[in-house]
Amino acid sequence: MNPARPYLAVLRWAFRLGHGLRRLLPMQTSIAFGAQQIPAARTIEKIYVINLDREPGRWSRVKQELGCIRDRFGNDLLSLTERHVAVDARCFLQDPSKDSEVDPYYTLADQLFVEPQPRTLPTSYELDAPIRMSRAEVAVAKSHIEVWKRVAQGAQEYALILEDDVWFHPRFARHLDQAWKNFKADDQQSSFDVLYVSYLEVKHGAPKLQVSNYVFRPERGLWFLSGYILSKKGAEKLLSMLPCRGPVDLWINHQFRALDVYATKRSIVLQRTDTTSTNSYSILPALSTIGAINSEGAALFNSRPTQFPVFAFGPSNSGQSSIGMALLMLGYRCCSDLKDLPSEELKRLREGNVDRVFNAYVNIGCIELMIGDLRHSYPHAKFILTTDAAGQTARGVLDDLEGADVIVLDCDDVNVWRTLCEHLRCAPPLCSFPKLDDLGQRHIGETPSQSAFTQKSVIAKRDRSPWVVESSHRAWSGIRVVPHPLVGEDDWVDASGRLDPLYWFARSDTFTGNLALFRPQNIEFDEDGGATIHVRREELGARQYSAGALTSHADYLFGRFESTFQASNVPGIVTGFFLHRNSPHQEIDIEIAGNLPNRLLVNVFYNPGGEGAKFDYGYRGAPSYIELGFDASKGMHRYAIEWTPWEIRWFVDDLLVHRRVLWDPTPIPHLPMKLHFNTWPTRSSQLAGRLNTRRLPTVANVQSIRALAHRASVHQQKSRGLYNLDGPVINGVQDEDTLIQPRP
Repeated sequence: MNPARPYLAVLRWAFRLGHGLRRLLPMQTSIAFGAQQIPAARTIEKIYVINLDREPGRWSRVKQELGCIRDRFGNDLLSLTERHVAVDARCFLQDPSKDSEVDPYYTLADQLFVEPQPRTLPTSYELDAPIRMSRAEVAVAKSHIEVWKRVAQGAQEYALILEDDVWFHPRFARHLDQAWKNFKADDQQSSFDVLYVSYLEVKHGAPKLQVSNYVFRPERGLWFLSGYILSKKGAEKLLSMLPCRGPVDLWINHQFRALDVYATKRSIVLQRTDTTSTNSYSILPALSTIGAINSEGAALFNSRPTQFPVFAFGPSNSGQSSIGMALLMLGYRCCSDLKDLPSEELKRLREGNVDRVFNAYVNIGCIELMIGDLRHSYPHAKFILTTDAAGQTARGVLDDLEGADVIVLDCDDVNVWRTLCEHLRCAPPLCSFPKLDDLGQRHIGETPSQSAFTQKSVIAKRDRSPWVVESSHRAWSGIRVVPHPLVGEDDWVDASGRLDPLYWFARSDTFTGNLALFRPQNIEFDEDGGATIHVRREELGARQYSAGALTSHADYLFGRFESTFQASNVPGIVTGFFLHRNSPHQEIDIEIAGNLPNRLLVNVFYNPGGEGAKFDYGYRGAPSYIELGFDASKGMHRYAIEWTPWEIRWFVDDLLVHRRVLWDPTPIPHLPMKLHFNTWPTRSSQLAGRLNTRRLPTVANVQSIRALAHRASVHQQKSRGLYNLDGPVINGVQDEDTLIQPRP
């Protein structure tokens, strides 16, 4: 699939053309609107449009819409309209979880109350697991709450609230006036709190009571809050019900029983199709795990920086590693925290050659000695200087940069994202600025040649992202950082090879590319500590197959992970042993496809950011194929992953078959991950061939799984570095609860 979907540009153009032709139609007049002049009349006296400061185009388009409709006195609706400045998710000054008006956690059960999924069978664990709202969802909720306050405190009895990506139905005035007649001014029983004029009913229809031919009363099941009429009484009620728990359009459905809520017969305020939403939806991963949606999943990163190259310098402990991560999050291919550069990259940098691997360089020792040459070769370069706790910058560098395009940055400043992104002329991500301990300038050594491997690898098609070096750099073989002994290595846990429930749990979910639902009953444990994992044809509503998956209770950060198993040889079936995490998505894989069981697929997914960063770009990762020299479905073999901060190595029967160093072709995953083993039918015929249903059921046999690694609590990894100049530091966690309890 091409994520850019070029045909959407044609659709947007067609929408705007057709929309523009509407201006040739006569102006509409709605008697429901008008500043109150007759006490007995009930009218909508105010319109609030929620609009971000950085979206002036949307405000202009909404004004055009409002200018095409008159109120009962012949004035266009602009005379009643006031722009309300939306809360910008990119400019939060505090953690959203500390907001008393918005509780950023909700559950899948909350979602399914509004839109049931009759074909799915989520477990109580899935229903009750907390889901954290995205920062964009928090910002949307806060924007609506602020408008509710204005309505509650205002003199007007009714106000229309609009988001800025809407347009009016060609018969908006007629439909609204017909609905408005249901609410007589002299009848208090016919008043309302909320009247939806823009909504999307849930897939199977919203349960409702039909009030008239023009109005219904919903029990639940209306998505969107892009257009609704709110009474003063309704605003006061909503404010008394806070905090808003979950996305605001979900939360308000849970309040319908306590509110007088109505909706027009049809949605008469529509969302534009020629603009893209600035929201992000936190519920999608949860819906994917129960098989309720089957989207393509991850999207390719398509926001590329325009200002480069970028060079950053600073003293020790001034946030240089944080700057390096921030630049990665902005889409730069950033090389950071090294004493030197690989010789070929340094040569190209000196020559001003555009065919470099990187477009940003942070805390590179050798570059500090060539600032004058860099300014000459790159007159439009962007420079960043960081300050330490005493406010000092890198000694002597500031004088060398006099007259250059440079900023001095305090990484602890609450506006650090804004300052950095204004300098680089780009928009900040919708997540917190990364806070890492400085790694210092690491030494590099010789990168092992291909001759160091017993088996040669074949590069498969890879994602095109800022964090995957393209195959066009054929001479590039990554950066080998000189390794150090891992601090605390003697304290690593040696998780038993037996599949003990203290270490493992059976999954009961799925994911987008999986044709099956994982079910615990598909895993049969044996008395020797191993297991048989079954894939069966089985009607389960959202899926027509069942499969099995094991996941570690613990999160691990670096170590050796090995499993002895026999893979399935059925085409369309994948047997996998891998490390994985979300937010951001990082992964290290061993997979064997049923159509080619004599070949090993190794893969790395890398996305930047700290815990909670919503980066999930790419659906191929950076795979390579390795010929095994035997059929993995014919007997037991031992497969292993060794993961360190500077290198990943893959072994088969204790033979090194593949290794990757830094930027070969990705950075090394740097956040804690869980360990997984699964067998499942894939949707992708490219991955494992077309599923041969006649050969089902099938099994994969697991003899043992062992982890010699640090247990790592995700919460204790926040804002911690991995290692420093004095030696690498692995932040292991010694409490046993982390090992035996599943993460909520």
